[in-house]
Amino acid sequence: MSVFNVELKKVVDDSYEIEVGHELQQKLISDIKAGLVGNIRKFAVVTDSSVKELYAEKICALLAESGYACDLIAFPAGETSKTRATKEFIEDTMLEKGYRRDCCIIAVGGGVVTDIAGFVAGTYGRGVPFINYATTLLAAADASVGGKTAVDTPLATNLIGLFNQPEKVYIDIAAWKTLPQRQLSSGLAETIKHACLASSEFFSYLDRNMDAIFRVDDEVCEHIAAENCRIKYSVVMKDERESGLREVLNLGHTVGRAIETVSGYRLLHGEAVSIGLVAAAKLSCKLGYCSEDDVNRIKALLTKAKLPTAIPDYIDREVLVKKLYTDKKVRDGKLRFVLQDGIGAIKVFDGGKYALPVSEDTARGIINEM
Repeated sequence: MSVFNVELKKVVDDSYEIEVGHELQQKLISDIKAGLVGNIRKFAVVTDSSVKELYAEKICALLAESGYACDLIAFPAGETSKTRATKEFIEDTMLEKGYRRDCCIIAVGGGVVTDIAGFVAGTYGRGVPFINYATTLLAAADASVGGKTAVDTPLATNLIGLFNQPEKVYIDIAAWKTLPQRQLSSGLAETIKHACLASSEFFSYLDRNMDAIFRVDDEVCEHIAAENCRIKYSVVMKDERESGLREVLNLGHTVGRAIETVSGYRLLHGEAVSIGLVAAAKLSCKLGYCSEDDVNRIKALLTKAKLPTAIPDYIDREVLVKKLYTDKKVRDGKLRFVLQDGIGAIKVFDGGKYALPVSEDTARGIINEM
C-alpha cells in the first residue's frame, strides 16, 4: 500500500472591476480591444427575449464590426427559464457553433441571464471567462458582486450552481429607463434588503428619493448602484464562498425564495423577497431584536417601492411552511433565519453565527400572521 500526496496549493486573484455608467456598449468593446480577456477572438453573447433587441444585438454588431466572431444565444425571459434545460440549450448551441476553450461568454441582461451564463462559463470546457453586462436594477443589486451562479429546479431555487467570478461587470443605468415599473420595484427589494442589513443612512436615503428612483434620475440611480456594490462587497470580500458572514445577504430569502417557488413564479424575485423581508422583520421583532416601529418603517418603505408586503391568498400556508426546508441555510433538518438588529444591522448570535435556528411552529406563526 502506498500514498502519493498531490500538492495543489495556489493563490488565485479573482478581482474584477464594476463600471457604473450610461450606454456602456462601446466601452465594453474598447475594453475587449485593450485586452480585458486576453487574445480571445470568439464571443457567445447570452441574453433573453426581452433584452435581445434592446442591447444584445447592438453588442453583437459592435463585436462583429471590430473583427470578432460572435453568436447571439437568447432564451425566453423570466425566472422559469433559469433551469438546467436552458443551461443545456446554451451549451449545445455553443458546441454546435464550434466554441471551444478559446472563447468568452458575455451575459447581457438581468439576474437570470447573469446567473445562468456565469454557470455555463464555469463548466463549459471546464471553465471559460465571462463578462456581465447588467441591464436591470435587480442585477445591479444582486448579481454584480459575489460570483454566485445557479439554476432552479422544481423543488428549490439556486441549489445547483457554483461560485464563478466574471472578468468585469458593466452596470448600464440607461438600461433602467427601458424597465417596466414592476421590474424596477423588483430590483428595489434587494436594494432595500441591503439597507436593512447594513445601513440605516441608506435606508433613509431610499425613503427620501423613491420618486427620483422611479424617474431613473441619473445621480440618484448611480448612487444606489454604487451603494449596492459597496454593501455587498463589504460582505463578500470577507466570505466569498458563504461559510459564515455571507449568510446575511439571505435576509428575507428564507420565506422569500419559498414564496417565489410556491407561487409558480407568478411573483417576481424582488416581490417575493419583499414579503420575506417583512416576515424576517416580524420574526426579529417577536424575538426582541427590533421594534414594532422598525417593522412598520420597513413595510412603509417597501410599499413606497410598490412592492407587496403580505402573502397572497392563493398561496397555501402549509405548503409554504414545508417549502422553507429547501432553503440553503437549513442545517440538520432545522430552519435557520437571518434576523435584523434594528434597521441597518444584522443580529450576530453566540459563536459568531449569523442565522438562528427557528422552530417550524414559530415560522408557521409568522406566516399565518401575514
